[in-house]
Amino acid sequence: MTRAMRDMEEKRGLCDGIICVLDARAPIATVNKNFKKIFGEKPVLYLLNKADLSDANRTDGFLKLFESKGKYCVKCDCTNPSSKRLILQKLTEITEEKRVRAEAKGLTRTFRFMVAGIPNTGKSTLVNLISGQKRAKTGDKAGVTRDVRWLRCGVFDLLDTPGTMPPSFEDQDLAKHLAYIGSVNDDILDMDDIALELLGELAANYPQYLTERYGIEDFSENLKMYEQLCKRRGFILRGGEFDYERGAKALIDDFRKGRIGKITLEKPADYKDFEW
Repeated sequence: MTRAMRDMEEKRGLCDGIICVLDARAPIATVNKNFKKIFGEKPVLYLLNKADLSDANRTDGFLKLFESKGKYCVKCDCTNPSSKRLILQKLTEITEEKRVRAEAKGLTRTFRFMVAGIPNTGKSTLVNLISGQKRAKTGDKAGVTRDVRWLRCGVFDLLDTPGTMPPSFEDQDLAKHLAYIGSVNDDILDMDDIALELLGELAANYPQYLTERYGIEDFSENLKMYEQLCKRRGFILRGGEFDYERGAKALIDDFRKGRIGKITLEKPADYKDFEW
């Protein structure tokens, strides 16, 4: 990641702007503040990707929050072809002044954008969407893209970059959100703990979804909810013990695939003073 950040900084001068891909379910957690140095004064388009999986009211709130701070922002689903038009419109708006100047000189030029973001936010899916073909590797896990590379995508050139994480997590709540959405490698996590924490957040914000999906009605203790989930799904070992490992995997997979409901882990009102 250190090498990737260095490569991105070196290639910044070749770019007309930046596309910063965020996860609409955790838009603040997926902002890497270290990008501020890399982006410099370049215009940045923030994509609230995976909006199809997020809480529409909260996502609209974050969209307004970004715009109120003078940021270019679009909510989208990069797996849906209809999002391509919205993104291209915004990229055209960002480059309009340069385009007019070039045409006045009789020049036609291709504009270049760096695609940046933390792991598993959908950067490569975005590249494939805009190019209209599968040009970049994608996957539902962190770390699929390994190298910095240019890809021609219609009237734009996109620099696809690896997902890069901040060197430290100052806010542990936001760090947990990254674990929930799959931006942190599952292999280094205690999935039981992650599942318990996720249940607690869902109980505080979307208790009705837990009732509908798992029959949970008692939200007083995370462990009780965990065991009710295991019981509902039949995750019982010999001797009547709960199979917590299968329960954790099922919960996290259900969350990531949107089976529990449309969820956003953060509230716009809590981040009015957030600085990018």
